[in-house]
Amino acid sequence: MAGRHQRLGFARFFPTSAHAADYIVYGVLSMKQSQMFIPTLKEVPADAESASHRLLLRGGFIRQNAAGIYSYLPLGYKVIKKIEAIIREEMDRAGAQELLMPAMQPAELWHESGRWDVYGPELMRLKDRHGRFFALGATGEELITSLVRDSLNSYKKLPMVLYQIQTKYRDEKRPRFGLLRGREFIMKDAYSFHATWESLDEAYQKIFHAYCRVFDRCGLKYRAVLADSGAMGGKDTHEFQALSDIGEDTVAYSDESDFAANLEMAPVVLQEGQPAEDRLPLEKKPGKEEADEAHLIKAEWFKTRTETVLVFLRAADEVNDVKIKNALATDLIEPLSNDETLPDPLHPGEAVRVLADNGLKSVVRGVLCGVEGRTSYVNVDPARDLAIEKYLDLRFIKEGDPSPDGKGTIRFAKGIEVGQVFKLGTKYSEAMNAEFLDAEGKAQPLIMGCYGIGISRTLSAICEQCHDESGLIWPKALAPFDIHLITVNPKNGDQLALSESLYHKLCAKGFDVLWDDRKERPGVKFADSELIGCPIQIIVGKKASEQVVELAARGTKERTEVQTDKLDQAVTELLEKCY
Repeated sequence: MAGRHQRLGFARFFPTSAHAADYIVYGVLSMKQSQMFIPTLKEVPADAESASHRLLLRGGFIRQNAAGIYSYLPLGYKVIKKIEAIIREEMDRAGAQELLMPAMQPAELWHESGRWDVYGPELMRLKDRHGRFFALGATGEELITSLVRDSLNSYKKLPMVLYQIQTKYRDEKRPRFGLLRGREFIMKDAYSFHATWESLDEAYQKIFHAYCRVFDRCGLKYRAVLADSGAMGGKDTHEFQALSDIGEDTVAYSDESDFAANLEMAPVVLQEGQPAEDRLPLEKKPGKEEADEAHLIKAEWFKTRTETVLVFLRAADEVNDVKIKNALATDLIEPLSNDETLPDPLHPGEAVRVLADNGLKSVVRGVLCGVEGRTSYVNVDPARDLAIEKYLDLRFIKEGDPSPDGKGTIRFAKGIEVGQVFKLGTKYSEAMNAEFLDAEGKAQPLIMGCYGIGISRTLSAICEQCHDESGLIWPKALAPFDIHLITVNPKNGDQLALSESLYHKLCAKGFDVLWDDRKERPGVKFADSELIGCPIQIIVGKKASEQVVELAARGTKERTEVQTDKLDQAVTELLEKCY
């Protein structure tokens, strides 16, 4: 027995009690269900809005402690640890090193970066008994930059990739969908440091592909899409979107290629062509003027920190404020209402920047309608009549538009963001004086990348994709147990004896087994098994005396009778078929 413990890496001898024999001596985490904390629910929780939220609560995986704050019960935490293990393997394979930073971050670091005042109300702030302010970590750029700025001071120490798995905190205004939008969540965040942009590009690609391997191994259906960096700053970023009808993000993708982008970042292909109509003199008309969709123009007003911006586009199009923000290289842009205080859009004033969407290039007889009670203009020629500084791509892409890569047309899908990779550049290193000496001895700001995976969100996204009306259907790589062994009637001596024998044999073979040895009705056991969603069920019932059991795959619910002397091979073959 001690030799087996040594082979499995156990440092001390465990007594051969019933509990130890159940799972420790075999080096797996098998358990008797009568001894495990799995508080399943018969009723659907009233406040559970999504399938993942309902099933994780009903299956005894999580419990809510407050709005957006959850405890991971033993089943749920087992799945979390499996996701973490996959992430660690792939991050280590990509050359990253794991560390752990504190969740409480000094406010001074956020003041250094300039984000204390601009991050928003989602940043949880507190102060200690001495009146010193802290932030509960929503992200880790400031803290990691402060850690490395005195150590990575030479190009010879670069590149370097560091990561952690840690609880993060964001004071969401409306926590919803269980783990998908919470105020406390588990995240893997990584940061890379470089002497050259070429080195950053290499790390970005390496971790991008590591993320693809992570989500492939987790069994997710996902798309890697072009995205906006938002409050993170930097440029060149991709999101990993798990496809789901309840996703809060819209993915624009080509129906004939691999192109995919977040809706706010998808570029619109300019339809080249000369105006098809002759120009006519501009006219003013009182009130609102009717016109067909192809001729209607609208004006949208915005403000940044320093200026007012007027944007013209076709009335049928929706202005994209993210594209405007990026075009102006600003970190804040807000819409202004079309009220009486705004100037006439044809005469906005010299202090106003005027931009137009590319779609107006082919318009020469446009109709610009004022708000109620104001003048409309007809025969508007944007190039002649509007004080346009430049034409840009400033609208949201639409379904049916040509794909930006020239292959196919655009379709929409909903997605749950489970990961994102950023090229931060020098945004934080310059603000926080994190420098290194290059080969010529000159001080240069560290070039940074940032890479995050929402672990608890990934758990929930998998549940959204992998379930049926009865419960969860876990991918085998993440299932809390490989096998759910169900004794239909534990009072029957043959069933109990065969179940115990199979339990120990399967554990010895390296399978992770949950044995339902409870004195419950069969219907309760089968309902709980469906909720829990292990890939394989082995049912020990009436034919136990004949050494015959039923074998079923959770995904198909089809049952096959198997002789116990052939069970090992049958289980192995069935597991291989599970996704």
